[in-house]
Amino acid sequence: MSLNIASNPLIDRLPPHLKQYIKPQDYEEYTPIDQAVWRYVMRKNITSLHKVAHGSYQNGLKKTGISIDEIPSMYGMNRILKEIGWAAVAVDGFIPPNAFMEFQAYNILVIASDIRQLENIEYTPAPDIIHEAAGHAPIIANPDYAEYLRRFGKIGCKAISSKKDYEMYEAVRTLSILKEAQDTNSNDIAAAEKRVSVLQNQKSTPSEMALIRNLHWWTVEYGLIGTVENPKIYGAGLLSSIGESEWCMTNQVKKLPYSPEAAYQDFDITKPQPQLFVTPDFAYLCQVLEEFADTMALRKGGHRGLAKLIESENLGTIELSTGLQISGVFTRMIKNEDNEVIYFETSGPTALSFREKELIGHGIDTHPNGFRSPLGKLKGINLAIENMSPRDLKAYNFYDGEYIEFEFESGITVAGTNITGMRNIQGELILIQFSECTIKYKDEYLFKPEWGTFDLAVGKEIVSAFSGPADDYSFDLVTHNPSSETVKRSYSEKQLELHSLYESVKNIREGKNTKFSLEAAFEILKADHSGDWLLPIEIYELVYDRDSKFTTQILNHLERIKIERPDIKHLIDSGIGMIDTNFTTA
Repeated sequence: MSLNIASNPLIDRLPPHLKQYIKPQDYEEYTPIDQAVWRYVMRKNITSLHKVAHGSYQNGLKKTGISIDEIPSMYGMNRILKEIGWAAVAVDGFIPPNAFMEFQAYNILVIASDIRQLENIEYTPAPDIIHEAAGHAPIIANPDYAEYLRRFGKIGCKAISSKKDYEMYEAVRTLSILKEAQDTNSNDIAAAEKRVSVLQNQKSTPSEMALIRNLHWWTVEYGLIGTVENPKIYGAGLLSSIGESEWCMTNQVKKLPYSPEAAYQDFDITKPQPQLFVTPDFAYLCQVLEEFADTMALRKGGHRGLAKLIESENLGTIELSTGLQISGVFTRMIKNEDNEVIYFETSGPTALSFREKELIGHGIDTHPNGFRSPLGKLKGINLAIENMSPRDLKAYNFYDGEYIEFEFESGITVAGTNITGMRNIQGELILIQFSECTIKYKDEYLFKPEWGTFDLAVGKEIVSAFSGPADDYSFDLVTHNPSSETVKRSYSEKQLELHSLYESVKNIREGKNTKFSLEAAFEILKADHSGDWLLPIEIYELVYDRDSKFTTQILNHLERIKIERPDIKHLIDSGIGMIDTNFTTA
């Protein structure tokens, strides 16, 4: 890749369609205020979470290289994550759910590298580095949880989405960008919120992706562990929200035992959650995941699986009983009276694979206009072609160069000259090519000789159906073009001056040369930035135990801010409280 990306061997092995989402972290774009926001949230979390977070959190902070005082560098994180078999990549906000989960399948943590604004310090609907790095990364140091995350990704990325899912993804992404952007018009936010609300309230059968995203939300994002009476936090959304991590432990939030039924509990990303689910341990998460996976088209196949792919109108794959995999956009199926699929079609580029590897000569160049084939057993002999021995094949004239006519139990007839066959590693036929082929069902011609050669997919049934291609390299999937992008912040001269004040205080704390003294910084702050509350707390931290007069001035200034802005009073009190209790990061 040409981008300057923090890498390790796991990232290097990613397929191109995932690499397209990775972006440089651009560490130098973090402002001194951003660093102060990170430091406040992390200090607050360490103070409050040691009693309510799962034990893996504190240990994981050390193992994964998460600093309390500075926003973590992806380079530093990847050096340390490599030791526990994981990696991290930076992305631009929300990415499509299938891609997000597929990264997990490769043991890669997706981190939205932007950071929330000071105004949204308690919670933001947009994914940010506080949520991702401080929330997700520490828990993956627990081997049981890391395996759950990887397994979830492996299964989740195969979940079939609906058209509504794609619309919801774009709507939520747009809303999150608007809420984190500077000076966003309130009408634009209201319109985006209305769009999300309308989609959420649409009555429809939830897709596999919608259901598995619910499981992801109630575990990876908002999960509790232990007992209903005495739970601990492990979900990243709770670990990274200094407001909700405290509120969720009150009786105002209902605690429920975790089960597969959590897949049917929807959530609203814009609001605190009224109920949470408690798993007894991380191993149970995998048990529930496997129970859910048993209901998916990935494992059940059949007409329902194919119907989900057709409804999604997106690239998907079916696997036949011979192991032959057909990847494309499915558009049609014919069923018999027993709801068995007897015929299917794709439109547009289609590829054939076996065990996730494209069959030589059967990529999208060979099948640019779709693929079609009947399925099932042959009439009169109650036998599928795949189950025929070499002697059977010869007896029924399935022989290279021979003209043949046969009929499926469904009534579909095939007539043509057998050119050649392709077999799997067990020696079973998986594909037969015909010339001068005619396929007919009732009064409809499904294939005519003038359409070219015909490839018959050998298989009596569909055993699996899932989202995406069988072979990642069969299609050009590097086509991600988001409808909206996160807005890069620009700063006025006055804002840049405030950055300089924050930088000076940070340098003094770290024993470096500085532009302003603490006293000078405070005077400029009072005169030109009187509404800022976080920098006075940072100054207070450096003088509270050695300059009582200066300390009193700072506290009086903060009292005035609390009166003017009662909505942030608790944040100011919390910041002062951490210092007054002699908080240390040691």
